[in-house]
Amino acid sequence: MRRTLALVSAAVTSMVAIAFLIPLAIIVRDVARDRAFTSAQLAGASIEPVLAVSTSRATLERAIASTQAGEAGQLAVYLAGPQPADRLRGGTLVGGPQHASDADLRAAVTAAESFTAPVPGGYVVLQPVALGAGGLAVTEVYLPAAEVSSGVGASWAVMTAVAVALIGVSVLVADRLATRITGPARALAEAAAALGNGDLAARSEPAGPPELLAAGHAFNVMAERLTRLITAERVMAADLPHRLRTPLTALRMNAAGLGPGHAADETRLAVSRLEQEIDLIIRAARRPAPEEPVGCDAAEVLADRMGFWSALAEDQGRPCHLTGADRLARVPVPRSDLATAADALIGNVFQHTGEGTGFAVTLHAGEDVVLIFFADAGPGIGNPDSALLRGSSGGGSTGLGLDIARRVAESTGGGLKIDRSSLGGAQIQLWLRTGAPPARRRAGRAGSRRLISR
Repeated sequence: MRRTLALVSAAVTSMVAIAFLIPLAIIVRDVARDRAFTSAQLAGASIEPVLAVSTSRATLERAIASTQAGEAGQLAVYLAGPQPADRLRGGTLVGGPQHASDADLRAAVTAAESFTAPVPGGYVVLQPVALGAGGLAVTEVYLPAAEVSSGVGASWAVMTAVAVALIGVSVLVADRLATRITGPARALAEAAAALGNGDLAARSEPAGPPELLAAGHAFNVMAERLTRLITAERVMAADLPHRLRTPLTALRMNAAGLGPGHAADETRLAVSRLEQEIDLIIRAARRPAPEEPVGCDAAEVLADRMGFWSALAEDQGRPCHLTGADRLARVPVPRSDLATAADALIGNVFQHTGEGTGFAVTLHAGEDVVLIFFADAGPGIGNPDSALLRGSSGGGSTGLGLDIARRVAESTGGGLKIDRSSLGGAQIQLWLRTGAPPARRRAGRAGSRRLISR
């Protein structure tokens, strides 16, 4: 659009400039010619007072030499004969040299009128002068062609430069005006493309003419409404599986106590499939909403999730406690992600250990790392490497819980580690970085720490 407007502006300005420049150039040329011919007539008229006094050759030569045209050899006087029959012959030329043809001189003598005639290299201005006793003289002023067009080329060059400058200014102004339209339009298109690519935080900065302002405001209203709808959907999708976790765990344990039989197997299979679907919903809802803060207080999140699971732990007679959540522990993880990871690891305790098995969650906040330990008094994990493989489980579950927690830890530059706990069972160490890891520390601990990072 900017290029089109610039070309249109250049074309319009060029047509206007040409419409004015052509007549103006002709006027300048004609004015220069008239000025040159008028000067020549004045130069010839300057000899007339001398001719009225004397026609002596010496006197005329001195008078001609005293003029600028005479000094340049451009002024001459032709003295005709005293009788009409003699005026066409026997004339005397003073000054000179002669540039006019004999025919032009005869015409001036016969017609007794001033006129201008073209000659090789320029023009001559012939003016008859009546003398006493019926005599007649003709003054001749020669004008080179360069003097007739003197200053015309420079004037045309100046006018051309002015026209080019006007075209340039018009193009620049048109481009600046087009920028007020193309800039906001391009920004609106980029915001729409970003929103179409999934960036729900993309917004337009309304600017430009009223139509683009209205379009920008309408786009922002649409984006806000779309964001609210998607956020509400995510909240619902994330809240539903958390609410189903507790009754699903109780249902699974009740199904495990049904004993052998076809109906019991079908019930346990249905519970397992239901748990898989809930895990898929949790995975889909893990991505935070655009307006959700990228950081949270790990102590607050763990206290909230322990309060959620403590009701089921009390029903099953499981002793549980939370340690280290009495002070702030900021981590660069969205609250929903950390809550999902904590639910997955605590849920594994209920799923893979018997009723009455205790567990503990311990929080340690360091200078640049936050460590969270999930320990239980169960049988432990026989093959930690296999348990960390995505979708792998030795207890009949989906195998996604450890993978969810691991990905949350790796998003901060940390990791996940499986070990034996002081309670006798498994201990899952979630390592969340709160600052940039020093290169020396990474190199020094590469051999002693087994962090899963893919």
